[in-house]
Amino acid sequence: MVESKVLVPELRARKRSGPKIVAVTAYDATLARLLDAAGVDVLLIGDSLGMVVQGLPTTLPVTLEEVAYHCRAVARAARRAQVVGDLPFMSYQTSPERAVEAAGRLVKEGNVEAVKLEGGLPMAEHVRRIVEVGIPVMGHVGLTPQSVHAMGGFRVQGKTAPAQDRILADARALEAAGAYSIVVEGVPAELGRRVTESVSVPTIGIGAGPHCDGQVLVCYDLLGMYGDLRPKFVKRYAELGAAVVQAVETFAAEVRSGAFPSAAHSFGPVAEPSALAPAAEPTGSSPIVTGEPTSFAPAGDDDA
Repeated sequence: MVESKVLVPELRARKRSGPKIVAVTAYDATLARLLDAAGVDVLLIGDSLGMVVQGLPTTLPVTLEEVAYHCRAVARAARRAQVVGDLPFMSYQTSPERAVEAAGRLVKEGNVEAVKLEGGLPMAEHVRRIVEVGIPVMGHVGLTPQSVHAMGGFRVQGKTAPAQDRILADARALEAAGAYSIVVEGVPAELGRRVTESVSVPTIGIGAGPHCDGQVLVCYDLLGMYGDLRPKFVKRYAELGAAVVQAVETFAAEVRSGAFPSAAHSFGPVAEPSALAPAAEPTGSSPIVTGEPTSFAPAGDDDA
């Protein structure tokens, strides 16, 4: 039996009653189906796909069309988890109108149930306008990867008192604008606690300590399939990357030695060639019919 769909009211209620929200990124139907079966609450199609799927050094080149493509794949497989699509760099920043248009495209073309965007106080009006047209918005404060160059790299944010005040103000602005949840990334654990206590909507941490109302990780990180960037906050729950390499090495060795395919992986016996009906040779013209023509009515019967 399919469990009931995770919707915005349930996630908001987790702030008060728990349990904590479990969010994982997903980019294709196969993995999304497995994550959904594991009981994940939120499947986030992050613009992190630029790094872990496309092999880019940052998320910045990812386009709205690319995100929508991956959203469609994940949405087809998700039965229980909420599907959230990330608005990529420069698809929404220039104006609230542009933000509404981009969010609407992810809903219509990507079949998502909510969108996520980065930025706090400067993006509050963008969030408000998106929410006004009926699209739920997940905010994102702290380390915002789309601002990687301005931040000087993927660095922990909120280390000074003024920086902490800005992040707290950002979170409150997103709450006031109507965001139903807020991702808090790359901040000291104590600041993660302060943000969580300062807003009435659930916070979802990634490198923000244990006090948030939920946690999110990139699926390839927690499964041990992405080794190019290994942040301190990532716990690898499996080493599937190494398992994949080992499995394919074994396959390659068996192919080269002739051990694969064996009889167990081959089709059974077939009739001898002599017992098979001779194949007709194509002539490119109508078939030649021999013998008397077939009569479809008794002799002497004439409908005329």
